[in-house]
Amino acid sequence: MVTSVRGSGAEPTTADSALDGVIAFMKAMTPSSALSAVVGSAPLPRTEVTKKVWDYIKKLNLQDAANRRMINADDKLKAVFGGKAQVSMFEMTKLISDHLK
Repeated sequence: MVTSVRGSGAEPTTADSALDGVIAFMKAMTPSSALSAVVGSAPLPRTEVTKKVWDYIKKLNLQDAANRRMINADDKLKAVFGGKAQVSMFEMTKLISDHLK
């Protein structure tokens, strides 16, 4: 019979640590008021928040035509992007994280 050592004070195994990372990654987070204007106010996992932001960007054709890695912000996204008119898709991920609690 295999028993779990979680919560017993024993060192966590690599599998336990990996599982904790996945669980934290999927934890529902509450968007700020600025971000909720884009994704809604319901708590969502980071993955869903990113997906909804991308859906919004594609729906309004906000990806730069010349450089597809850049996102052109409309008024709602400017509030999320700290007032910047254009950000890279990599910078966008960090800026979105700042609006989740």
